[in-house]
Amino acid sequence: MAKNGFKAMDSDMHVFEPADLWQRYIDKNYLARAPKGLNRSFRDLGIELEGKIMPIPRQPENPALAKYRQDFFEEKYGDAGKRNFDGVSQIQAMDQEGLDVAVLFPTRGLTVLGMDGLDPDFATAIARAYNDWLHDFADTDPKRMYGVTMVAPHDISGSIEEIRRTVKEYGFRGIFLRPNHVNNKKWSDPYYDPLWAECEKQNLPVGFHEAGRVYLPQPAFFHICSTFSMFNTFGFPFANMLACGDMIFGGVMERFPKLKVAFLEGNCSWAPWLLWRMGEYADTTGRAEYPYLTLTPLEYFQRQCYGAVECDEITAKHIPEYGLEDNMVFSTDYPHLDVKYPHAIDTFLKLPFPDGIKRKYLWDNCVKMYNFE
Repeated sequence: MAKNGFKAMDSDMHVFEPADLWQRYIDKNYLARAPKGLNRSFRDLGIELEGKIMPIPRQPENPALAKYRQDFFEEKYGDAGKRNFDGVSQIQAMDQEGLDVAVLFPTRGLTVLGMDGLDPDFATAIARAYNDWLHDFADTDPKRMYGVTMVAPHDISGSIEEIRRTVKEYGFRGIFLRPNHVNNKKWSDPYYDPLWAECEKQNLPVGFHEAGRVYLPQPAFFHICSTFSMFNTFGFPFANMLACGDMIFGGVMERFPKLKVAFLEGNCSWAPWLLWRMGEYADTTGRAEYPYLTLTPLEYFQRQCYGAVECDEITAKHIPEYGLEDNMVFSTDYPHLDVKYPHAIDTFLKLPFPDGIKRKYLWDNCVKMYNFE
C-alpha cells in the first residue's frame, strides 16, 4: 500500500469483540461461568466475571462523558459500527488509514483476566476462547491481520501450551499481558521464568498493555485519578514504567538476553528519562541491590525492548538522542476514543523526524519486533 512512500504496520490495532464472544467460544465445561459482555450503554466495553464488573465502573457515571462517547463512535466509526466491527470493517479501516499490516490486540479482552485468584484452568479457558475467536476474525485477511496470544498469568503451564498452539495453528506473533501484577507476583518472580523462556525460544515479543480499572494493583490510584482523563493520562505510562523497571532491575532481561518486550499504548517519551534515572541508581545503590546486572538499564532496553510512539507525539523527537530510534514502533489505537483515525499516519508523517526514522517507526522496527523478517 505504501502511503506517501512509507509502508506502515500497526503494532497495536484493536478489535472490538462481540458481547457474546465467550458464550460462543469457551469450552462447554465452563459455559455457565463464562465472562459476559455488558450492554449497559452505547458501545459498552464492560464484562462481568465471577460477580465482578470490569472495567470497574465510575460511580456515578458522567452523563457528559457517555454522550461524548456515543457522539464520537457514531461520527468516527459509524460504518464499522453498522457491521459490528467485524473483520471486513477492520480491513476497510486499514485501507482508509493506509496500513499494510496490523497486529491485533483486544478491547474487552484487556480487562477480562483482571483479578486475582482465578482458577488456573478456567483462566486459560477464557484466554483460549478469545484466541479462537481472534483467529476467526483475522482469517478475513490472514496476510494483513495477525493476532497476539492472550495468556493467563494465573496458569503458566496452560499459557505455555496456549502459546505453542496459537503459534503453530494460527501463526500468532506475540503474547500480551497487562502490566499489573497478578496474585501478588512481580514479573521478575521466578514463577514467570518458564513463560519468558518459551517466548524467548519462539522469538515472540511480550507486549505489556495497560487498560481500564480492574481488580489488580494499578499505579493510578482511583481516589486521585477518578476521571477517564486522569486515569488515561497517568495510568498507562506509569504502569508501563513500573513493568519496565521490574523486568530490568528484577533481572529478567539478564536471565533471558534474547527475550523481546514491548511497552504499548503509554507513549514512548518517558523512556529516555526513566532509563537515565534507573541508570543513576543502578550505578549507586543498585550495585548492592542488583549485583547480577551486567548492562546498564539503557543498554538492556536498547538490546531487547520497544516502546510505542503515538502519531502526534512531538516529544518523541528526542528519542534518537538517546540511541533508541531502533526501539520504537507505531500504533493507531483504532478503534478507541483517543485516536486520530483515519489520519493517524498523515499526522505522524508531519512530525519533524527524518525519513529514515519514520521508516523505522512505521515499518522496520515493527517487522523486527514481531519477527516478520
